[in-house]
Amino acid sequence: MSAAPASVARNATILVMDSGGRMRILRKGTNGFSCMPDNPATPGPDPMCMDSNAMEWVMAWVGHKAPPPGRVGFMYMLAGGTDASNTDPYAQKPLPSNHWVKTGPHVMVVGADASFYDLYPKSAKPDTSVPYVMWAGTPYQHLMIPIR
Repeated sequence: MSAAPASVARNATILVMDSGGRMRILRKGTNGFSCMPDNPATPGPDPMCMDSNAMEWVMAWVGHKAPPPGRVGFMYMLAGGTDASNTDPYAQKPLPSNHWVKTGPHVMVVGADASFYDLYPKSAKPDTSVPYVMWAGTPYQHLMIPIR
């Protein structure tokens, strides 16, 4: 619940994901948002809270499937996230080729048209203090918007 504003988290569904990508509901919510304390596929804690479109996007990413077209989603990660590759959606550890970045508190826009992302920087080594596109050029590209 630390990923979103309290006004969102208090009525969100709380889910946990196992290492196979299967979800278990800990608490059913009423506001259309779902919060997860962590994604076991990432190297450390990264709580997130997302609307239903973003949840579909996350499930597509975790399942190595194409995200649903035309479904823009919004995600909170106000507690920040663990370091991750900025170029490889499935990187497990930092390598010279996968441009690991440190992310602080941020929100994300996922599932938008490719032309939307063309409005923002797509550098492999981004300035994480301003909005930028993570995983540019992949089906999972998304806008990272830092909250400072």
